[in-house]
Amino acid sequence: MSALDLASVPQTLAYRAALPYPHAVLDGLFFDALLEAALADFPALDEDVWVHFDNPRERKHGYRLGSPLRTGLRDLLSVLNSARFVTFLEQLTGIAGLVPDPDFGGAGPTLVPPGGLLEVHADFNWHPVLEKHRRLNVLIYLNPEWREEWGGHLELWNAEATRCERRILPSFNRTVVFDTGERSFHGHPAPLACPTGHARRSVSAYYYSSEPPPGDSPAPHDTIFRTLETR
Repeated sequence: MSALDLASVPQTLAYRAALPYPHAVLDGLFFDALLEAALADFPALDEDVWVHFDNPRERKHGYRLGSPLRTGLRDLLSVLNSARFVTFLEQLTGIAGLVPDPDFGGAGPTLVPPGGLLEVHADFNWHPVLEKHRRLNVLIYLNPEWREEWGGHLELWNAEATRCERRILPSFNRTVVFDTGERSFHGHPAPLACPTGHARRSVSAYYYSSEPPPGDSPAPHDTIFRTLETR
């Protein structure tokens, strides 16, 4: 598949040993041309494809399920749901039987404007249509020349959501893959400090299986937020 460059992907053992929970940060996983096309076709803020979140826990714009997208972004989403990419994820993570979500419910493109944030949380764990357990997140960043001082780092927190263990700058063609579960706390809780006219752009995809994460309850739950008051 010409969309992917798998030459230097870490092995399953390194992925599973990563702290605070299994994850990998992969630079250059996709060929730049695919992501440049996706960025060129990324929806503007005033387009009618967004669900707008504006509350103390999250200030962002997320993909409205079923909204039409232009070709460059559709091509990237098609790669994320392809058999070869799912097989790659199974080999990387050691999780067998992964199933993509063809509708990208809760996933797809996301735009975070200046001042936006996403509090530390663990994700919802059940897909009611697929009737499967959520197991894996893939986040792809589309931010050329992103500056450290602008923030927007993805933060991976410990199992008690009391301490950030890793901060990841959302640079262009940086992909983060990580296990999802009741203790996979993450977010970007500091308000975004980029100047007006800039925004944090990403594309995400979620993957599911017939079995819940080891040690987790199979009972469905919504997103579990850990706000500053509860950490």
